[in-house]
Amino acid sequence: MADTNVATAAAAAQTADGFTPEDFKVVGFTQEEANRIDRPTISYWADAWRRLRKNPVAMGALVVLGILLVMVIVGPYLRGYSLVDMNTADRNLGPSAEYWFGTDSLGRDLFSRVWMGARASVIIALVATAVKLVFGTLYGAIMAHFGGWVDDLLMRFIEVINSLPNLLLVILVMMVLGNNLFALLVALSITAWCNTARQVRGMIKQLKESEYVYAAEVLGASPLRIILKHYVPNMISILILDASTAIPNFIFTEAGLSFLGIGLTSPEISLGVLISMGQQTLDFYPSQLLFPCLILCIIVMAFNLLGDGLRDALDPKLRD
Repeated sequence: MADTNVATAAAAAQTADGFTPEDFKVVGFTQEEANRIDRPTISYWADAWRRLRKNPVAMGALVVLGILLVMVIVGPYLRGYSLVDMNTADRNLGPSAEYWFGTDSLGRDLFSRVWMGARASVIIALVATAVKLVFGTLYGAIMAHFGGWVDDLLMRFIEVINSLPNLLLVILVMMVLGNNLFALLVALSITAWCNTARQVRGMIKQLKESEYVYAAEVLGASPLRIILKHYVPNMISILILDASTAIPNFIFTEAGLSFLGIGLTSPEISLGVLISMGQQTLDFYPSQLLFPCLILCIIVMAFNLLGDGLRDALDPKLRD
């Protein structure tokens, strides 16, 4: 009875003011259309891709990396010249229509050799990055998940490795295993995983207190399943950023080691080896040093610019 009186009084007040409920209807839309939320709900990854596309520098770097990837695959065979056969009649030629990057001191086509060297450098960087991420993630997850004496013991092991000079470890590994691809991968990966392990350890210590992790433990899930099913998916954006910065670092490190004669050596082909060979003829034939350095700089710069764009796109604080 009281509700009826209130409604009657409200209607009377509206009528007295000269307004009726029909005066407040939305013009041009139905009630359902007016209440509908037009902005679609998108996922975290769709939003990250949308923001990455708005970054012209990052998208330009992505396009350049795509072109470089194609050239790394087909470039060594594009001209049809042998990578190892010597042609003394065409030694030390400059760039021309026949030899786009010129030839080296043994008459070999520099264009084909540069792209083969870029392929070797990229493969080394990708494999070393994969080892760094996989081993570092598992190592850090074990430390954080079990905690206690396991965490203390494994953390002390990381501190011991980090206390040793990295260059000294690389030289020792290359001396023991020789100047080959496997030895270089071991030398590059032997300490690189430590930073990933520390980063993963810190993130998992926060994730460990989550309710879904506690529920998985109560249901009897194994530690490996918890790590792969619950921890890793929540860290994938951080791991992608780690990979985007690790790849150019590995490429540049490989080139530096090979240039100094510590990494790969001739007849192996990599950008570092080609730069080292080009440095010997710099005074008379600068193109033999210019083109390997140019390709190295483009690859490293493209990865760094893409990494900066990914960092901004994957940052949840920048979501709008």
